[in-house]
Amino acid sequence: MMFLRLPVASLRGAIVDLDGTLVDTLGDFAAAIAPMLGELALPPIAAQAIEKMVGKGSEHLIRSVLAHVGGSPSLYESAWASYQGHYRRVNGQHSRVYAGVVEGLDAFRAAGLRLACLTNKPTAFAEALLRAKGLRDYFGPVFGADAYERTKPDPLPVIKTCEALNCAPSATLVVGDSGNDARAARAAGCPVVLVTYGYNHGKQVHEEDADGFAASLAEVAAAVRSACPAALP
Repeated sequence: MMFLRLPVASLRGAIVDLDGTLVDTLGDFAAAIAPMLGELALPPIAAQAIEKMVGKGSEHLIRSVLAHVGGSPSLYESAWASYQGHYRRVNGQHSRVYAGVVEGLDAFRAAGLRLACLTNKPTAFAEALLRAKGLRDYFGPVFGADAYERTKPDPLPVIKTCEALNCAPSATLVVGDSGNDARAARAAGCPVVLVTYGYNHGKQVHEEDADGFAASLAEVAAAVRSACPAALP
């Protein structure tokens, strides 16, 4: 892991992404999209193709899937309603928590950091997934795509989440897996570290503008824990 400009000693909070950062949810997406396409009499899509579409919110995902399989944009409303029903049913059943996540969250909490989860997934789906995977109690606020009028990579949700944590952006670390997280954090004035195992729309994550890159959340937290006081106000 490389920390280039990360002021770890001044951190008071952390904002953590969900899909591709905490949980590998590609299996859930595939399990919900397959019956959706079947109901619309559209051809199937490979999981590898879905992976490149994840990260910009569920609405973007469905529009991208329709375009990929040759479906008419006019099918969007039907596709969206079908997808929501299927995703609600499978949410968390075909996903896994990444290695190092629990250890990392434990270390963040031991360092006294205030934690929030900020995702482009709908808030209700995010809350349900975190609970299903035993991660909800690590976080204070959880904000999804419907929490604010704009989503990442816009800085607004990051700024608002910092306010909810009562932490200045400069003292709030953003941890994510994609350029969406990096651009939102940069524009909000937050330091940002990207994990190297998630979804980044088919691009190499090291090409993004971040303060560091880590192979696990535990690796990020270890650096933070070594520099932060044992307890923060």
